[in-house]
This record gives sequence, C-alpha cells and structure tokens, in this order.
Amino acid sequence: MTHSTEVSWLLDGIEMYGTVTAPDTPGPHPAVVMVAGSGPTDRDWTSPLIPGSNGSARLLAEAFADAGIVSMRYDKRASGPHVAENLPALIGRMSMQSHLDELVAAVGALAGRDDVDAERIVGLGNSEGCLHVLHYATSEQAVPFAGLVLIAPPGRSIGDVLLSQLGAQLGQMPGGADLMPLVEQAAARFTAGEPMNPDPQLPESVRMVLASFETPANLPFARELWAEDATVVLAEAASSGHPVPTLVVIGHKDVQVDAAADGGPLQQAVAGRAGVTFAFPANANHVLKEDVRTAEERAAARGAGYNEPGTRLDPEALAVVLEWLQNVLGLRA
Repeated sequence: MTHSTEVSWLLDGIEMYGTVTAPDTPGPHPAVVMVAGSGPTDRDWTSPLIPGSNGSARLLAEAFADAGIVSMRYDKRASGPHVAENLPALIGRMSMQSHLDELVAAVGALAGRDDVDAERIVGLGNSEGCLHVLHYATSEQAVPFAGLVLIAPPGRSIGDVLLSQLGAQLGQMPGGADLMPLVEQAAARFTAGEPMNPDPQLPESVRMVLASFETPANLPFARELWAEDATVVLAEAASSGHPVPTLVVIGHKDVQVDAAADGGPLQQAVAGRAGVTFAFPANANHVLKEDVRTAEERAAARGAGYNEPGTRLDPEALAVVLEWLQNVLGLRA
C-alpha cells in the first residue's frame, strides 16, 4: 500500500507545491525527486497544451512507492494551478539559476522528511528537466544526489532540437519543407541576440512556437536555454572527482528527442567513462509512455499519446528504470 500527500514550502516569498508519494511501510526510504519538462508542464507531467490528465510522473511515483521508494514531484513556480498568481513576481527573474533554486528547495523539503534517507536521493528529470538535474549534480549542494535518471535529455543545443522538431512539423504540411529556411533565419536572428521576427508566410502553429521563446516574462531564461547542451553538463558530471551513477533513457518512439541524433552525442560525450548507462526502449515516447502506433497512425492522431486515459508507462522502460534504481539504492526486487 502507498499514500500521497501534498506538501508546500516557500522560495523567495512564493509558495511552491508538490506531491510526496510514499510506501506505507516504515522508513527511512530512498527517494526520487522528479523535475518536469519545459513550458507549463506541471508536477504530474501534464500540460494545458496537451489533452489528458493521465500524467507519467504520477504513474512513476506510484510504481516507485510500490518498489519501496519515496518520490516528490513538484510544480515549478511558472506551472501548475498557481501560475497566474506567481507570474507577476517572476517577470524578468526566470533563469537557469532560478530553476536550479527550485530544485534545491524541493530536495531540501524532501530530505527533511522523517521517512526519507537523505543520503539516498536520486534526481530524475524529463526533457528540459534533465538540464536542471545535471546542473544540481555538477554544483556544490548540501544534499548530493546518489544517482541521476535522465529521461529524454537533449543531446544537442535546445535551439538545434527545436529546429529539428519544426522541420518535422513542416515536413508533414504541403509545401512545408520549402518554408524551413524561414525558420532557420528566425533562429539565426535569435541566436545573434536579435528578435526572431518570424516570417508571416510561416504557419501560425510554427510562429507560435518561435514566439514562445520571446515572451517578455520568459525571455532571459529562454536565451539561456536556447544554447544549453546536455552533452557538456553530462560529461562534466561523469568526469568529476566523484561521478554520480547515471541512467539515460531515450525511447525510439520519442518524436521530440531522437535516440540517434541526441543519444549518439550523449554517448560520445561520456565514452570510456564508467557509471553512465544508456537505454533505448523500443516503444517508449518522450514521457516514457508506451506507443505501439505506426508512424502513419501517430501522424494522423490528434493527440501526442502522452496523457490520454488508458495510456500507460512503457513496460520495458519502467523495468529498466526500476532495476537501475534498485541497484543504485541498494534495494532488491
């Protein structure tokens, strides 16, 4: 049996909220802190931009608790039900450091619990969240991570990943491929520190994605994020004096981060270094859900298959993560 509890704590005068899911058995237990991906993705890894409420983080938390592991998942201050009240205080203040501050505060809240063994806390990130987990691991912290689980980390700069995603999106539209140079021109302007000014010929959906990087409240952070590359921070984590055991998981059904284009550079970055394990589950998507659809079926579907009712965690991916956690945390299946 397991149970979940909402918790909260203050950071820079703003109340943050999370959910702790724990076994009913006596502790202290090892623990995992989960960091969501980009945009308005909440603690359960659901988003107002994507249909459904069946979030992968909640499913992972339940699986971890069944295995004897406590977990905390939290809303970033710019996501979740309190975002409207938080945004005025965050305008111009969001940065890679502010996201790291959120993670540090969450780990502190988790480590202070009586049912948690503070020496056995693993950081688990999804997509952009992997960057924040890696920055935590490569900085001096009062509560060091005992391990890292990186789900769908980008192996290229975020700007390059975005160009790849938009290229795929345009490729599905009649004449879309001919518009890709206009996207590349907008990206080049942004890289140079100028406004993107996307061409009006581009489809509205593409212009909206580009414009999201220039929202005034988000702009300083977006410029930092644009140049971030997980290969650099992963190599730093793996080559430090005390490298942290790390599991990298990229599913072959991930349409946002690619097992070859991103997984390859990540593997090259830590080649010859012990302690980093890679897994590429055949049917796992970007949020570790099982996706057995064909490419044609995915292209024709209205939803991404992330959070709809009935979707489930990919069994192969979940087994890999649980086995790795049990080994690193000294548990037995």
